[in-house]
Amino acid sequence: MGLEFLDWVVIIAYLILSIGIAFFVAKHKSKNITDFFVAGRNLPWWLLGTSIAATWFATDAPLAVTALVRSKGIYGNWLWWYLGTGIMMMVFFYAKYWRRAEILTDAEMIELRYSGKSASVLRGFTAAFFGIFKNCISMGWVILAMLKFSNIMLGWSAEFALGITLAFALVHTLTSGIKGVVILDMLHFSAGTISTMILAILVMVQIGGPSELANQIAARADAPAGVLDMLPDLSHIGATEMIAFVCLIGVLWLGQAQGDGYIVQRLFSAKNEKHAIKASLWFAVAGVVILTWPWIVVGLGSIVILPISEATPALLADPELAYPMMIHEVLPIGLKGLLVAAFMAAFMSTIDTHLCWGGSYMVNDIYKRFINTKGTDSHYLLISRVSIALLLVLSAFAAWQMDSIAGAWIYIIEIISGIAIIVMLRWFWWRINAWSEIASMLSALFLANGFLWIKWIHNFGWVNDTVLAQVNSWYQDDVALIRATIILLLCTAISLIVTFATKPVDNEKLVSFYKKVRPKGWWGPIAAQVPEYVDTSSLRNSWLGFVFGVIFLNSILFSVGHLILGSYTISLILIVVGVITGWLTLKLVETAKTQEVS
Repeated sequence: MGLEFLDWVVIIAYLILSIGIAFFVAKHKSKNITDFFVAGRNLPWWLLGTSIAATWFATDAPLAVTALVRSKGIYGNWLWWYLGTGIMMMVFFYAKYWRRAEILTDAEMIELRYSGKSASVLRGFTAAFFGIFKNCISMGWVILAMLKFSNIMLGWSAEFALGITLAFALVHTLTSGIKGVVILDMLHFSAGTISTMILAILVMVQIGGPSELANQIAARADAPAGVLDMLPDLSHIGATEMIAFVCLIGVLWLGQAQGDGYIVQRLFSAKNEKHAIKASLWFAVAGVVILTWPWIVVGLGSIVILPISEATPALLADPELAYPMMIHEVLPIGLKGLLVAAFMAAFMSTIDTHLCWGGSYMVNDIYKRFINTKGTDSHYLLISRVSIALLLVLSAFAAWQMDSIAGAWIYIIEIISGIAIIVMLRWFWWRINAWSEIASMLSALFLANGFLWIKWIHNFGWVNDTVLAQVNSWYQDDVALIRATIILLLCTAISLIVTFATKPVDNEKLVSFYKKVRPKGWWGPIAAQVPEYVDTSSLRNSWLGFVFGVIFLNSILFSVGHLILGSYTISLILIVVGVITGWLTLKLVETAKTQEVS
């Protein structure tokens, strides 16, 4: 499956262009870690929203989506479509607060909101857990996908592919910081989106168009039951899977509602609150709608062009290989090189983002906060670059421990779900304290890793084989989303008990936070002390914007799906609904009241 000379010319030219942009941005040197990690808080919404979406377009996403389509059908993509609801809540409720806080990381928010040693411990633990552990798992599955892609497309060994691609990513991140990453993301998003759309169109042409695609897939006995369902159907899936789906779209989207990590790091970089809000909205459209359908089309086409019943042993064992195999089957010389280059660039873009995000935690929330509080700007910049290199090494190790991208996604969903409601409440209820978050985080870690604890206990002979088997059955993949929902409810209940059993945050800290962020919600005792800072705007428009936004996003999402499958009338109706609700959403965004930080 080798590439031709023209393909290699395109790949090399694209990579040279990417590195050239990095060194061009490097001319404008960062003076401090604020410049390096949030670009001086002066970036526009369209660049930031595109950058977040570009981070979603890593090598892992198309491979995982194709595998989901081949194993479950279109509806399997709810494993990331569900995030759209949470993003819309971030647009109307949280984006402005993040920007208003004027912080470098979401871990720094903890000591802005809470007081005492518990806040310091929570900040350090959060930075280590999210910036190192979770971040390295995220980069690990991206690296794993790149290894699979490189092996199929380039014939490279895993070791060689890992060395080349990580070296490019590291050079770019170290030289340019977040500003270079964001600018390059624009190039990667454009090239990646165009090339994956071209591949999807050529797949359609080869099969015979939308209607023929639907007909041929429906006629295949080896396709998953209900492969064309965009919503699950009980006649095609079991009751357990349906309950898991309801948990995903009904509850687990709360894990994305306030935003975190690299997403909010982009919001910290916005020119102002309005730009942060618009960046979130554009990210929702670009990430959930624009990016996903070209990958799904290729996944559907692979069922016809690479039939499951005739698949090679390697493809049967790992359906994530189908996407790079489809590139070889469908794309002509030159375009094949462009898509490979786009994938390599998307990989670098995602790794760059995660390195900047993780590095900001390690420097701002661990090193500068607890180890060396009196360093110079140049010293902290040096430590930032050292931290980035260290994170890359740890992520490479994580990749070697994985075999499934989707499996890693689900594990992260479980852990994050446990803290979802408490971290949302920190903005809207004065009584939440650092112990509330500590309780939810420790509970989530304990419950999500129950299979490890029971194995350990079993090894000491404290439980029998029957108990071990029963607990392990609860940690199977088919009940993962149900388990995540129960973890969320249990962790929230535990956290609320801890909240009332511990002292409130110091009044001085609460007043300071309230004056800076001006949150709405249950802040009566604090608001009464500083009435001149009370936000008198109604929450009605925020809730309306959220509802219209969710309808808009899903209407456009499904209109594209029905268009692809040849259901033109339904597609047209959904487009009309999407246009109307989209206009209402934009109108509410434009009229959203903001309070710029002085």
